[in-house]
Amino acid sequence: MYFGGIEAGGTKFVCAIGDENGKIYARERVATEDPNVTMANVIRFFQNFKIEALGIASFGPVDLNKESETYGFITSTPKPGWANFPFVKTMEDALHVPVGFSTDVNGAALGELYFGAAKGLDGCLYITVGTGIGAGLVARGQLLQGMSHPEMGHILLRRHPKDKFEGICPYHHDCLEGIASGPALEARWGKPASELENNQKVWEIEAEYLAQALMQYVLIVSPKRIIMGGGVMKQKQLFPMIRARLRELLGGYLDFPELKEKIDEYVVPPALGDNAGITGALILAKQAMEKEQVSQA
Repeated sequence: MYFGGIEAGGTKFVCAIGDENGKIYARERVATEDPNVTMANVIRFFQNFKIEALGIASFGPVDLNKESETYGFITSTPKPGWANFPFVKTMEDALHVPVGFSTDVNGAALGELYFGAAKGLDGCLYITVGTGIGAGLVARGQLLQGMSHPEMGHILLRRHPKDKFEGICPYHHDCLEGIASGPALEARWGKPASELENNQKVWEIEAEYLAQALMQYVLIVSPKRIIMGGGVMKQKQLFPMIRARLRELLGGYLDFPELKEKIDEYVVPPALGDNAGITGALILAKQAMEKEQVSQA
């Protein structure tokens, strides 16, 4: 039994064919261009396979409310051409299979929960720090969703005393994404993160902001494990700095071993690496098929 998965990002779509165990048999990368161009290439890929269902883990914001007229849409994204794009309907009309739909970070959280760094737990928080910053939370086996999906990358933080950078978020300027994403690092320092590895000040400021964010997530949603992925987090020196600063910020208020002597096992990189999101998309496909079977029973 084969499932299809799409990890839709701001610069590329990853399309894959896999099974219920997360094994990937075929994949293709498609550039994120005009929707008509990108989606024609995406649909062409899947038409070469017989799949039971499709899962989409998409950049956002997206509408996840199934009672909404715009369910399955990418909504207010600044990505040119993609605002109000009917993603789910486009794929349903093209492939005629059940379609599961969520955010890219929700997909990554599911992938790591089922097959990665949170396997064996019933929940985790996955945060990506890359072109943007976003997070998805699974608690008691369920993705967190209220009025919409969480937008944890747009929280406001205390400014580092050495940082006068105004931020680049078009909506909030100096929210977390505006001051700590990959593009924010490059705008502040004049070089991409990959060329700043030996600049201690860069990572001191970055770790401060990310640790502040984790403190808020720990206090508000109390995740079972925190998994940090994305291009910026490939700077390995960040993990010990974030863990140490998070512990300092919490100040011993929460008396759990995960936040003290076991913090190295609590804040971790993704075990699936760059496959977390696409693996989660395959899980969304399987869940969509199962819901379809229940509704027809």
